[in-house]
Amino acid sequence: MNSRSRYVLAVMALLSTIALTTGCGRGDTAAADFKIAVVTRNFTNPYWAALRDGALAEGSRLGVDVSVQAGQSETDADGENAQISTLAGQGYDCFAVVPVNGTNVITPLVPVARKKTPILNLDTQIDANASKQAGVDYASFIGSDNLAAGRIAGEKLLEALGGTGKVIVLQGIAGEQNGINRDKGFTDTVAGKLEIVQRAPADYEQDKALSVTEAILKAHPDVTGIFAANDTMGLGAAQAIKNAGRTGQIKVISVDGIQAALAAVKAGTLYGTVTQYPYAEGELAVQGCLALHQGKSIPDRVVAPIAFIGQDNVDQQITAFPRPIATFDNPLVGLVGLVNK
Repeated sequence: MNSRSRYVLAVMALLSTIALTTGCGRGDTAAADFKIAVVTRNFTNPYWAALRDGALAEGSRLGVDVSVQAGQSETDADGENAQISTLAGQGYDCFAVVPVNGTNVITPLVPVARKKTPILNLDTQIDANASKQAGVDYASFIGSDNLAAGRIAGEKLLEALGGTGKVIVLQGIAGEQNGINRDKGFTDTVAGKLEIVQRAPADYEQDKALSVTEAILKAHPDVTGIFAANDTMGLGAAQAIKNAGRTGQIKVISVDGIQAALAAVKAGTLYGTVTQYPYAEGELAVQGCLALHQGKSIPDRVVAPIAFIGQDNVDQQITAFPRPIATFDNPLVGLVGLVNK
C-alpha cells in the first residue's frame, strides 16, 4: 500500500469516527433512529401540556426522536386510543402512556406488546390484572405518590383551619385511580378532625368545579375548606368562592402545581398546591425508554417528586418552574450516562 492510499484510508477512518460520534447524540446516549411515542389525555389541561413539554425537551437534549400525542379532553378515551393505534403502526421503539382510566389503553396497546416493544405506564396506573389477561405488560410505572399528595394536602388544610372545620372534596373522574388515591390520602389524614360535608366529582375540569362548588356552598354556607384533586378544579372552586364574596374565608388546596395555580397561591386565592412536576415525568419517560433501548434494566416503579407550595415558597417555585424545587434522587440518569440537571 503506497503512502497516498494510507492517507486516504486514514481520512476515511477519521470521518467515520466523527460521523459516529455526532450521530449517537450527546455522549453516545442515543441512536439516531430510535423513536419514542408518548400518549396522554389531552393538552388542554396545562398538567398534560407540561408532561408533553418535558418529554420533547428531553428528547431534544438527548438527540432522540419523540412524538407526543393526546386525546381532546380528560375523558376522551376513544381519542386517546385512536392515537395509540395510529402510532402502533409507525415503527416506534418505545411507548409511554398515560391512561384516562385503568383499562382504556389496554386494547390498543396489544399490537405494541406483541411486537415486544417496551411500554412505560405514566402517571396513572393501568389495571395490572386486565393487562395480564390481554398479554400487555409494562417495563415500569413512572409517576408521583398520589396517596402522599392527598396526605400532604390534608396535613396542610388541618394546619390552615386550626385542626377543625367543615370541608368539601372535589373529586376527579369516577374510577380514575389518581383521584381515588388523593381522596383516600386526604380523608385518612383528616378523619376525626375535619368534617367532610360533601364529596362531588368535577372531572378535573375548571368550569364544572365552579358550578359544583357554587351549588355546595349554597347548601353548606359554613364550609371553611376545600380539597380539590387537581389544580383546574381548585381554580374553579376559588372562582366560586370569589363569586360568593367569601375570598379569604375558605381555604383551598389542590394538586398539580400548574402555573395558573402558582399564580393563584401568590395572589392568595389558593392556599396552596401539592405540585407533582409533570415536566419531570415527561423527562423521566424519555430517560426510561432510552435506558431500555441501551439494554439496561430500570426499576419497576420510578417515583416522581412532589412538594407543597404555599406562600413561603411560591416565589421560589415560580422561578424554578417547570423544574422541581424538591430534592429528587433520579434512578434513571445514571443508567443512561447522564447527570442530574
